[in-house]
Amino acid sequence: MAQLLSFRVYLSAETQKASPESFKRTQKTRKPFTPGQRGQVTPVRKPQNLNLEVSPHRAVSAVRLMRIEFGGAFADLLNEKGKGSGSNEMSYVERTIGFRTRDLDDRDLRLVTDVVGGTIRWRRYLDHLIGSLCHNERTFRNMEPLLLQILRIGFYEIIKLDMPAYAVVDENVRLAKIALRPGAGDLVNGILRKLVSLKEKDALPLPKVEGDDRAQARALATLHSHPVWMVRRWVKYLGLDEATKLMTWNNTDPGFSLRANMGRGITRSDLVERLNSLKVPHELSLHLEEFVRIKTGLQMVVQAGLLKEGICSVQDESAGLVVSVVKPQPGDRILDACAAPGGKTLFMASCLKRQGMIYAMDVNEGRLRILGETAKSHQVNGLITTIHSDLRVFAETKEVQYDKVLLDAPCSGLGVLSKRADLRWNRKLEDMEELTKLQDELLDSASKLVKPGGFLIYSTCSIDPEENQGRVEAFLLRHPEFSVDPVDRLVPSSFVTPQGFFLSNPVKHFLDGAFAARLVRAL
Repeated sequence: MAQLLSFRVYLSAETQKASPESFKRTQKTRKPFTPGQRGQVTPVRKPQNLNLEVSPHRAVSAVRLMRIEFGGAFADLLNEKGKGSGSNEMSYVERTIGFRTRDLDDRDLRLVTDVVGGTIRWRRYLDHLIGSLCHNERTFRNMEPLLLQILRIGFYEIIKLDMPAYAVVDENVRLAKIALRPGAGDLVNGILRKLVSLKEKDALPLPKVEGDDRAQARALATLHSHPVWMVRRWVKYLGLDEATKLMTWNNTDPGFSLRANMGRGITRSDLVERLNSLKVPHELSLHLEEFVRIKTGLQMVVQAGLLKEGICSVQDESAGLVVSVVKPQPGDRILDACAAPGGKTLFMASCLKRQGMIYAMDVNEGRLRILGETAKSHQVNGLITTIHSDLRVFAETKEVQYDKVLLDAPCSGLGVLSKRADLRWNRKLEDMEELTKLQDELLDSASKLVKPGGFLIYSTCSIDPEENQGRVEAFLLRHPEFSVDPVDRLVPSSFVTPQGFFLSNPVKHFLDGAFAARLVRAL
């Protein structure tokens, strides 16, 4: 369990900041998993015997997809669990479809990760094709949730994974018949066979990018499987070519970076030696001396205990570069104002060389507790003090100031859509107005806690101009006592904007999208 918790902290550190709801005075409770939100409710079946006929990776994938879409589970947290959660996984399968399959082997686990992540990313594209091949629109609109997930899996395996069509059809038909009823299997059989025929003829019913701006955005949204509002926003800010490249990046399998834990005296060379012993392919970061990039083999790193032992953590280089913008120095008193889950907190603590203190504040007490536990394994717990509070309340009631304040603000997460496959479907245009309002409030509060001559660093994991430079420019108008401290001496020049801010561009830098502004308070 400790290993799993550690992995959650690091894998999600840059992709799951506190949501706007976390800062509301009255917390909203997430509704329980109810698959009947679309179409006919699939009945809950009584536990049956082990079923060895059904493909394990398809049964598990279908149930995971149900949990993500209707139960609010995060795709990355479901994908990371691996073998350690096998029995728990099968209990979900049994409760949802009424039987267990054989246990997942390593190949099954890789397939589940691929199928779940890919099916979520390509959901709009897949649903367009499924709807086009149904007898009529009503059939698609009223389709029960489990049946739709089975079809999505089949379409993804045939179109994107290029699996043998006969095997995909046969296995998904069998799953539908056993998990639902014979008629459901017949429907899956007919639709999948129609898909195979059209694919062989290169005649998939896909939209053309033509017409006015709205029509083109709808077509692009289907072809690249993103929400229409997101496509229109990116075309507006980035232009058609760059927006298309960004969507292509978001639909690729993400790579990961590992950060050697300097707080324990672990160098990058030490980490590379461990990776070599595990035969995990890797390359050195071009930007940060503590980081190593890996495209495959993350599960091997987890199973070998490198995270649990505190040898390294999973952290994108874009997050590491934000820490470079903070520039923690021995003796600094730094407030990490929205700290959980704590990736940047831990990295900053490792930079202090046993002198100074990171004050990690967050509204989520449970995540702070996990951060404290992880700090112990990294041997930096003596350099981190956790504070359970809303930043706005803290700034109003406490008379304390810090050398540096990092506000890694809740944001849309539009820079990390390759890792958070489900996030694109959970964000709405209306969220942007709510987020920018919250970001303004948090910036105003954070500014009160910066000592004269100290620094306020505002960062997001977004590429949206309104969340980034837009918020900084508005803040500077309200707070003339602050000015921009350019980051050109702190990060490589390719990451520096004309305004002196840090910005990582997924298309340009092959990293998560992130932003940071370093502001200095007048003496």
